[in-house]
Amino acid sequence: VQLQAFGGGLVQSGGSLRLTCAVHQSTPIDHYAVGWFRQAPGKEREAVAGIMVSDGRTYYGDSVKGRFTISRDRAKQTAFLQMNNLNPEDTAVYYCATGFLAAWKNYSPKNNNQFFWGQGTLVTVSS
Repeated sequence: VQLQAFGGGLVQSGGSLRLTCAVHQSTPIDHYAVGWFRQAPGKEREAVAGIMVSDGRTYYGDSVKGRFTISRDRAKQTAFLQMNNLNPEDTAVYYCATGFLAAWKNYSPKNNNQFFWGQGTLVTVSS
């Protein structure tokens, strides 16, 4: 499984960015979720949002609820994260990943091996 992430960058506080995560896998990944984690400098990695490829069920971390929206293109095995009303606390490296949706809900850095990971993309929010 290969994952490719796009869309990071620099934005001012209150602005928006859209991340894309494309999963390259020869067999369908309907039983999995696709989404993002993030890691800020000096902090542990945290779960941001995940979406089931098959039925669109979602998970959101508490810090992003109401501001971030995750969606997917099932046929293209691609997920999108629309991030609105960004603030400096959202500054982090965002990692694209695929795994079981339950693993997002119960995420701990000890569970990193439950996911396939893509490269990180840096999101910087200036105040």
